Amino acid sequence: MSSATVEKAKAAVAAPTPYKTPDFSLRDYASFFASGGLAATLSHGAMTPIDVVKTRIQIDPALKGNSLLTAGRKIVAAEGPGGLLTGFGPTAAGYLLQGGAKFAGYEFWKKFFVDKVGYDVAVQHRTAIYLGSASIAEFFADILLTPLEATRIRLVSNPKYATGLFSGFTKILRTEGVGSLYAGFIPILFKQIPFAIGQFTVNERATEFIYNQMTPETKANLSGSAKVGVTLTSGVIAGIAAAILSQPADTLLSQINKGHGPEGTMLQRLWALAKQAGFRGLFAGLGPRMLMTAGLVSSQFVMYDGIKKAFGARPGIEIHKEEKSA
Repeated sequence: MSSATVEKAKAAVAAPTPYKTPDFSLRDYASFFASGGLAATLSHGAMTPIDVVKTRIQIDPALKGNSLLTAGRKIVAAEGPGGLLTGFGPTAAGYLLQGGAKFAGYEFWKKFFVDKVGYDVAVQHRTAIYLGSASIAEFFADILLTPLEATRIRLVSNPKYATGLFSGFTKILRTEGVGSLYAGFIPILFKQIPFAIGQFTVNERATEFIYNQMTPETKANLSGSAKVGVTLTSGVIAGIAAAILSQPADTLLSQINKGHGPEGTMLQRLWALAKQAGFRGLFAGLGPRMLMTAGLVSSQFVMYDGIKKAFGARPGIEIHKEEKSA
């Protein structure tokens, strides 16, 4: 064998194998959908009391400016403990659909963009891919969420409006039409897309940062509980970012679904309500919401990973940039 042939053989062995994105099957995407839906439903359902108080602080003049604890006590005094669970049905149903579509959509669009540009380019422009994947996935997820979110806010703002999800949904549909159920679609996009950007993009970058502080040996020997700790920490950071980015639109969405604002196009109504609320008004209830979303997002990622493993689904595509620790 000639020396040239030997050198070519050595080079072939030494050359790194090009990364190939996995070919996810329909079963994989179904697992992503079910895992995301269950994670979102369980987390949002558990946070219903906090969300009720936060929403009432935003839309009830008698509760504006109250702390989370004070407002909660007033609601319980006036309506009983059950008042804190108002809207649980629409919350569970809405986020089962929205969570499933968001998580599965994020996996789909991330793979789509990585395949389009190639893995090496994707790693260099990973933040743009996170932003694009999260935004597109959330857009389609919100088509499923909006009618149920409108029902939830109507029930929370007026507990006597209907007895639950089905009666509230059908009453709005019967008396006001489909248009009323989707009246909040534009503001919900303004709320949910920034939320998804904070949730996924900040989580990806926080996870990458934490792991890049570790040596290869530490990462290789990381225990299961330590990995969960990383997921929780990244999720808390992402949840806080998601709350801040989406808070103004969250406030406006509550006002729109309560029927506030002048006549006109949705953008005109949003602008008028924003001017009326002012900067401080748009961020009313931010503290309770940051607390809620930190728990929401971190728990969702932990549950999503755990449920995916239980279903036997493959891991999603990772495009983190690894840096050598000192």
